[in-house]
Amino acid sequence: MLDIINYGYDPTLEPIPEGIEVARVAAVYKERYELICRYGLIYGRLKSSVYYDKNEEFPTTGDFVWIQYNPSGDSVIIKTLERKSFFSRLDPIPGKGMQAVAANFDYVFILTSLNRDFNLKRLERYLALSWQSGGIPVILLTKSDLIEDPSEYVKQVEKTAKNVLVHTISVKTGYGLQDLSEYLKPRKTVVLLGSSGVGKSSLINALAGSEIMKVNEIREDDARGRHTTTKRQLIPLSCGAMIIDTPGMRSVGMQDTEQGLGEAFSDVEEYFGKCRFKDCKHSKEPGCAIKAALQNGELSLERWNSYLQLKRESEYSEDPFEYLKKKKEKFKTIAKINKEKYKGRIE
Repeated sequence: MLDIINYGYDPTLEPIPEGIEVARVAAVYKERYELICRYGLIYGRLKSSVYYDKNEEFPTTGDFVWIQYNPSGDSVIIKTLERKSFFSRLDPIPGKGMQAVAANFDYVFILTSLNRDFNLKRLERYLALSWQSGGIPVILLTKSDLIEDPSEYVKQVEKTAKNVLVHTISVKTGYGLQDLSEYLKPRKTVVLLGSSGVGKSSLINALAGSEIMKVNEIREDDARGRHTTTKRQLIPLSCGAMIIDTPGMRSVGMQDTEQGLGEAFSDVEEYFGKCRFKDCKHSKEPGCAIKAALQNGELSLERWNSYLQLKRESEYSEDPFEYLKKKKEKFKTIAKINKEKYKGRIE
C-alpha cells in the first residue's frame, strides 16, 4: 500500500475520523476526480449534500481530501482539507469568476522562453500571483540553446524579479537542469506556470526521464506554441517530488493580490509611507516620495506604470462594482474642478 505522507500530506493537520481515508487530487475532470490514496490510483466524485448544499471548497489538483473509499467503484469525496498554498486566476471565460489552478505546492516554477515570446510584463503578473499563492516563485529561462549569451536576459529578469532566484536552462542540451535538484526533494510539490510553447512538457519529460507528456512544436512565425496540456495534473517523479502541470496561460488575469503585489513590487512599495502626506495620491502632492524617485531615476516610470496597472486590475477583480463606483466618483470630482476653473475664467 502507498503511504500518503510520501505525497506531501501533513498528518498533524487534523484527526482522521474512523472509516475515512485521505487522498490527494491528481487530476480534475468535469465531474470526476483522479485521486491518490493508500490503495493506489482511484477515482472519486463529490458528495453533493456537502459541496453544493453546505458550500464546501471545491477541490483542485494538489488538494488533500477526505474520502469514503469504495473498492468497487468511485469513492465519495466529503471534505477539502486546509491548504498551505493555492493558486487561482480569473477564468478566461467572461462572467465565470475565479478558476482554481493548483493547491498545496512548495515552489512555483515560472517558465519563460528565450525567444520572441520573452515578455517581462507577463512575468510581473506571474510573480504577483505566485507570491500571493503562498508558494515560493523560481524563474526558469528556458531554451537557452537558442541564443549565444543569455546574460542580458538574466539581468532584465533579475531587475524585474527582486529576491527571486533565476535559472537558465535548456532541455535540449541538459544545461542547468542539475540546478533544479535543490527544489525537487521528496514530498515537495512544484507547480509549473507559463505560456504555451515555453517548454513545460519538455521539462517534465526531462525530469521524469521518459516521454510522459506530449510535446508540440512552436510556430515559426511568432515563436508561440499550441496548448499541449489540457488539464491540471499531479505527476510524481522518481526522486520523490511531484509536479503539477497546468495548461498554457497566455493571458493572466489578476484577482485580489495585495500581498503578492507587495512582494513582486517591493522596490515600488518601499517608497510608500515616506511621502509628506499620509493620504498622498502620488500625483500632484508636494513632498511625494514616488514623484521624487521617478525624477531622480531611482524608480523607472515603466515600473511604476506596471504597478498601477496591476493594482487597478486587482481592485477591479476583487469588487468590480465598488471599483467602477470609485472610478465614476473620481471623474465626477475632476469634472467639477474643471467646471469651476472654467467658470472662474469667464467671469
